[in-house]
Amino acid sequence: MCGICCILVLAPQEGVSTHDIVGKDMFESLQRRGPNCSQQLSKEVPELGYNIFLSGHVLHMRGCLNPQPLQDTQGNLLLWNGEIFGGIEIGPEANDTLIILQHLSSCKNEESILSVFSTIQGPWTFIYYQAFSHCLWFGRDFFGRRSLLWQFKNAENLCLTLTSVSQSVSKCGNFPWQEVPACGLYKIDLQKNTSGNALAISWYPWKYRPIEYEFKTFHLGEEVQFIEEVPSFVSVFLNGSKLFPIVPITPMNYSVCETHTSSCEASSVNVESFLSDEKKILVHKFINVLSESVRRRVLFLPRCQIPTSSQFTISTKAKVAILFSGGVDSMVLAALADHHIPQDEPIDLLNVAFKQQKTSTKQKKKSNASRAPEEETVQDDNSSLNETTSFNVPDRITGLSGLKELQIINPARKWNFIEINITLEELKEMRQQRIRNLVQPLDTVLDDSIGCAVWFAARGIGTRTSNGEIQPYTSSAKVVLTGIGADEQLAGYSRHRVCYQTSGFEGLVKELGMELGRISSRNLGRDDRVIGDHGKEARFPFLDEAVVSFLNALPVWEKADLTLPRGIGEKLLLRMAAKELGLTASAVLPKRAMQFGSRIAKMENHKEKASDKCNRLLQSSID
Repeated sequence: MCGICCILVLAPQEGVSTHDIVGKDMFESLQRRGPNCSQQLSKEVPELGYNIFLSGHVLHMRGCLNPQPLQDTQGNLLLWNGEIFGGIEIGPEANDTLIILQHLSSCKNEESILSVFSTIQGPWTFIYYQAFSHCLWFGRDFFGRRSLLWQFKNAENLCLTLTSVSQSVSKCGNFPWQEVPACGLYKIDLQKNTSGNALAISWYPWKYRPIEYEFKTFHLGEEVQFIEEVPSFVSVFLNGSKLFPIVPITPMNYSVCETHTSSCEASSVNVESFLSDEKKILVHKFINVLSESVRRRVLFLPRCQIPTSSQFTISTKAKVAILFSGGVDSMVLAALADHHIPQDEPIDLLNVAFKQQKTSTKQKKKSNASRAPEEETVQDDNSSLNETTSFNVPDRITGLSGLKELQIINPARKWNFIEINITLEELKEMRQQRIRNLVQPLDTVLDDSIGCAVWFAARGIGTRTSNGEIQPYTSSAKVVLTGIGADEQLAGYSRHRVCYQTSGFEGLVKELGMELGRISSRNLGRDDRVIGDHGKEARFPFLDEAVVSFLNALPVWEKADLTLPRGIGEKLLLRMAAKELGLTASAVLPKRAMQFGSRIAKMENHKEKASDKCNRLLQSSID
C-alpha cells in the first residue's frame, strides 16, 4: 500500500512551485501511509504548457522495494497503490508496481490500457503519465477499495491535485476535496489542454461484459453524462472512442421468487435446521471461495523468522490483524485466516471500546425506547460503572466470547486479543489532530463515529492478557482484515429487513444492488484512509472479485431469509458457513453496527442522527 500524490499545473507561471501548492500536513499524511520509502519527481513540458509533480510513499509488502514514482526507459511514470490478487500473473516474490508498469509500457492506445485495468483482480488506485501521448491517466478499482481524492483550483494557475489523503479541513478553500468517483477510468490529454483556463477530462465508465446489461446510469449511447459535481471550469465527458473498461465481477442476479417460504417455523428455527445435504454443497462452495480470498490476503507477506536450534522457526510477531467484534463476519475471517497463516504465527484480534458515561435511569429508558435493532446489547446496565467495567461495551463482551470459540477451534494458535480502550479525552484529541482530516470529504455523524472507531482499532495500541497478566501491547501487523461487504451483500442491515417487509424480494435485491454500487463513496475510501494512516493496509476479503461474483450469481433467497428472526435470517448463508467451520454462539449473534457495539455513538451528542452533518469534523480546536 502507498500514499500517492500528483499535481498537474496548466500554463504555469514563472516562479510558481508545485511544492507551494501542497502543504506540509498532506506530505506527512502520505508518508504515514508509506513509511518505507519516499520519492518526488517533477516533469516540466514548457512547449505544451504543463508541469507535473509526482510524490510516492511506499509501504513495502512483497517483492523488492521499488521507490515510486516508477519510471521506465520511455519516460512513462507510474504511481500505484494496490495489490494484485489475480487476473495478472505475479509470483509471491514479485513486485506488482513493476509488473503493472511493464504491462502499461507496452500499451500504445487507449484500448490496451483499459484492457490492463479490466484484467486486474484486487484493490488499486493509479496515476499514470504516458510520455509519448502526453496523457495523464488515473482511477480507482470498481469497488473503490483504495482512496483517491481530487481538488481543482483556478487562481494564478489551473491546477488539479490527485492524492490518497487531503490537506487539513481548514485549508480546503473554495473548491473542497472530493473522492474521485470509482465509476471508471479518467484521462487528460495534455496536448489538447493548453489554454490554462479550462480542464477537459475523458471518462471511461465501467461496463459489464454482457452487452445487454446496463448498470445504473452508465449506458452505451451519447446520453451518458458524468454524475458528480465538478467546478465550472472542469468538464468530464464520455470518451470519444466510446471505449469501456470491463467490470471484473458477475452482474447481480435480480431474479425474484415471491412464492419462496421458509422451510422452518420461526419459533423453533436454528441455523443447523437449514443445513440439508443440498444446502451444504452451496455452503461449502461459499466457504471455499471465501477461504481462497482470505488466503490471497494473508500469504506472501514479509515473514522475518528467527532461527532456532531445531529444524523449526518461530515467528514472534503477528503479520495479520483482524478488526474483531466477535460477530459472525469477523469470526469467520479469523477462522479462515487460521487455516492459512503459519501455525507458529500469532493473529492479532483488534477490539475497540469507548469508555461508557454514566446515565440516569430516565435517560436510559428514553434511550432504550428509541433504540434501533442494531443497537441491541448483551449488557447495557452502566448505572454502577467503575474504571474496570466502563469498557465492557457489547463488542468487548462478544469479542471475549468469540476468543474462547477460536481457542477451542485451534488451541495451538496464539490469539492476541487486543483490548483497545479509548476515553473521551483521547477521542477528542486524536480527532482534532488526525482523524477529521482523514475522514473528509465525508462529513456525517456516521462517518465520524466509524472513522474514529476504525482509526483507533487499526492503530492497535492496547493491552492483552498473557498467562493471567495484563500487558501493554501494540500490534505490528501491516495487514488489517475487515469484514466490510458482508452486510451489503447478504442483507445484514436492519434497513434490508424493512425493505423486504415493504417491497418483497424485488425491493430487497434492488437495495442490495444499490448497496454494492455505492460502497466506494460511503465506506471504502474513508476506511482505507484511516487504516492507512498507521502504515497498515486494509484488506477486504468479502469484496474479492470471486467472492462477489459467487454471491451475485445466487438468487437473493439463497443468501438471506428475512422471514426468520434476527440473528438467523440476515446473512443466513454466512451463518451456515460459520456453523460448518465449527463456530457456535457467534454464528447466531444479531447484527450490531460498530458505532453501537463499541459505544462510540454514546460518547458525545446522543440526539444526533447518523445522517446529520458532524460539526466535530469541522471544528478548528478542541472543546
